[in-house]
Amino acid sequence: MSALQEVARLVEAGRLKKIENAVRGALDAGASPEDILNAMTGAMDVVGERFQRGELFVPEILVSARAMQKGVAVLRPLLTGNAAGKYGKFIIGTVAGDMHDIGKNLVALMVESAGFEVIDLGVDVSAEQFVAAIRENPDCHVVGLSALLTTTMESMRATVAAIGEAGLRDQVRVMVGGAPITAEFASDIGADGYSPDAAAAAVLAQQLAS
Repeated sequence: MSALQEVARLVEAGRLKKIENAVRGALDAGASPEDILNAMTGAMDVVGERFQRGELFVPEILVSARAMQKGVAVLRPLLTGNAAGKYGKFIIGTVAGDMHDIGKNLVALMVESAGFEVIDLGVDVSAEQFVAAIRENPDCHVVGLSALLTTTMESMRATVAAIGEAGLRDQVRVMVGGAPITAEFASDIGADGYSPDAAAAAVLAQQLAS
């Protein structure tokens, strides 16, 4: 097994204690930081596909994403042109009135693993806070809105509307998700995309950023 294959295997298996040394070992063996990053991203693609097939569950995705984060931390000083954020910035938050963050946090991990620099605004985020964050980050092109409560779905609608009213829809694409959210609701409120789970969210974010 090559050094790159070992890095990919450890990310896929979520081996948090071994990934940093494996990444350093791959560097010592002559692999470029970009090649190592691509190996880890490929491993997360496999993890996402297995999750969508029902072969893995949320805790397993979480540890794989954290393993990749630890590996990226080793590479970040060496990556030229901030390859770890090659898709730009991704702003995410749970909308106003909703304090749930488990799904949001998992999406943030998966999206970062997919090549974004993630700006996590936290929970109970007002439409005005989303608008302000987009204005403060002109290199952000994708925004993710999360909601778990049916009572906060209208906050999601209001946030999408506020982003449009602020004249920022040419800058960003908006994706939405959460237990009560459907593709039909996403279309109804004017969002650009809907994701049913964290693995699909990472793929969707890449598509919207391209």
